[in-house]
Amino acid sequence: MIRVLLADDHRIVREGLRALLETSEDIQVVGEASDGREALSLAQEVQPDVVVMDLAMPSLNGVDATKRLRAALPETQVVVLSMHATEAHVRPALRAGARGYLLKGAGLSDLLTAVRAVAAGDAFFSPQIAAFLLDRPDPGDSLTSREREVLQLVGEGRSSAEIARLLHISVKTVEGHRARLMTKLRARNVADLVRGAIRLGLVSEEQ
Repeated sequence: MIRVLLADDHRIVREGLRALLETSEDIQVVGEASDGREALSLAQEVQPDVVVMDLAMPSLNGVDATKRLRAALPETQVVVLSMHATEAHVRPALRAGARGYLLKGAGLSDLLTAVRAVAAGDAFFSPQIAAFLLDRPDPGDSLTSREREVLQLVGEGRSSAEIARLLHISVKTVEGHRARLMTKLRARNVADLVRGAIRLGLVSEEQ
């Protein structure tokens, strides 16, 4: 039995995925998470074989959640299920350790194949993202994991005080991260940081 955890911020998507996956006798959905932080916490608790991970989630995005998950639970594999097929979304997910990348327009057979493949130690990628398997520089490579985390929260419109409370660090430390982000991304103001967060796929334009 392949134990699967679903991570997506839309309840209707999670319920649909659960219904689809549980049509298969060899797959059991053992939990659902609505954001990256909840996914990490729940994964530690239920120890899934596979996490089906959305990328655009609030608080902690799927890329950074994947990186932390793979470090904490190396036996747990990740299949990204996303509507995005751009370089800014695909390449960071693969470098974070995702073993599968499936577009949300895929059918049930592809989802089942992806889950089974990564559970067996193989990989599965939608044909549309094959070009991103080549190793080329990524614009977000110079950012640390913490800087990416702060950048996402800035992109979500959170103040330094809010970020400090959420990450359990001081406001001064947050301001230091913001200053380094301004330098690395050549940003002149907060609006430039927000645009950088969007360009790197950390937040959507709708946010």
